[in-house]
Formats: sequence, C-alpha cells, structure tokens
Amino acid sequence: MSEVEAVKLSEHLQESWHLVDNHHLTRSWEFPDFASAMGFTNSLGAICEQQNHHADFELGWGRVRAVIYTHKIDGLSESDFVLAAKFDRV
Repeated sequence: MSEVEAVKLSEHLQESWHLVDNHHLTRSWEFPDFASAMGFTNSLGAICEQQNHHADFELGWGRVRAVIYTHKIDGLSESDFVLAAKFDRV
C-alpha cells in the first residue's frame, strides 16, 4: 500500500491512531487499573477472532497498546484499517 493510500484511509480513524513508517498502525488506551485494561484487551481480541485478523497487544497496569499490520505481507492492507475502525467503536 502506498503512503498516500494509507494516509487517506487513516483519515477515517480516530486521531489517536498513529501510522508508523507506512508499515503499521498503533494506538494506546489508558485505564484506571489492570482489570479494566485486561477486559478491554479481551474485547479487542474477540473482534480479531471475528475478523480472522489479529493485532499485537501490549498489556500493562492501566494501559493497552495495539499494533496492527498484515503479517503475511509485513505491511499495511485495507483490512488493517477496517480492524482499527472496529477497535474505535469499543
């Protein structure tokens, strides 16, 4: 995917998403405790399973970070932006 295409698709996502090196999308969320962060991560994981498209997650006390890209091509595809948009709805 070209950088121009990626930037255009990223305009449909919440501003807290970051397009990194035209290779992946990242976003972080903050929570008041570990249990809330874990529950949120599980919600995102369920979306990944439904889409059969899986993000990488970093989970810690009060924080979650998602990294999305298509592993098979080691880069971005339209599916990555669809997944990010679904995360935006949680």
